[in-house]
Amino acid sequence: MYTMGVDVGSASSKVVILEDGNRVVTSKVVQLGTGSTGPQKVLEEALAESGLKMEDMAKVVATGYGRFSFEQADRQVSEISCHAKGVYHLIPTARTIIDIGGQDAKAIKLDEKGGVSQFFMNDKCAAGTGRFIDVMARVLEVTITEMQDYDAKATEAAPISSTCTVFAESEVISQLSQGTSKENIIAGVHQSVAVKACGLAFRGGITPDVVMSGGVAQNAGVVRAISRELKQPVIVAPNSQVAGALGAALYAYEDALKAMKK
Repeated sequence: MYTMGVDVGSASSKVVILEDGNRVVTSKVVQLGTGSTGPQKVLEEALAESGLKMEDMAKVVATGYGRFSFEQADRQVSEISCHAKGVYHLIPTARTIIDIGGQDAKAIKLDEKGGVSQFFMNDKCAAGTGRFIDVMARVLEVTITEMQDYDAKATEAAPISSTCTVFAESEVISQLSQGTSKENIIAGVHQSVAVKACGLAFRGGITPDVVMSGGVAQNAGVVRAISRELKQPVIVAPNSQVAGALGAALYAYEDALKAMKK
C-alpha cells in the first residue's frame, strides 16, 4: 500500500511516498514553494522516480504553509503535527524539535509517545528563518552551501543585534565596511538565528534529545550555533528538509488503515 505526504512550504515543496507506512519509496525536494509551480514539479518528479501514479496512492495528506492549495490531497494536517510525527518516526528519543523553515521557526515539545505537548512559533518576522539567511548570503555574496564552511573558519561571531531582517542587513553591510571578515560575520548571522530559535525552545523548556528539522538544519553552522546556545548536542534529523512530508505520509497511512477497517 502506497501513501503520499506533500509539504508545500513558503520556499520549497517536498514529497515523500511510503510503502506500507515504513519504507520510503522516494523523497523529492524542489526549491519553489507555495504560489509557484513547485508543488506540481515535485509531484511529477516523485511519481516519475517511483514509477507510480496518483491512482496508486491509498491516501494523500498535505501539510505546510500552502497545504490548502494542494487540491489532490485527501486532507490537510498542520506542519506542527507532521514535523512531530516525521521526526519521532526517525528518532524516537526526540523530545524537543527545533524546526527552521523558509519563513518561520518552531519549537515543538513531544511526549514519550511522540505527541505534541507544547509548541511555540515565530511567523511574524523573517528574522531567525531561512529567508533571513538567504538575504544575508546575498549581501555577503556567498552561497547558502558556502556559509557553513565560512562559519567553521570564524575566530569569533560578529554581533548582529537587530531583530529585524532589514536592519540586520544594514548591520552586515556596516560590518563589511569596517573590515570584519566574512567568516566572523557569517558566524554572527548563524548565532543570531540560533538565539531566536532557542528563545522559542526555552519558553517550553529543553528536554533532550533535541532534534533539528527543516531545510536550515542542513547548514552545519546554524546547528553548531544552536548547540552552543543550548549548551547540549543537537541531532539533525536524517534528510531533515522532508521531515514534514514524511509525517504527512505517515498520517496518510493511518488514514488508509482506518478506511480499510470501515
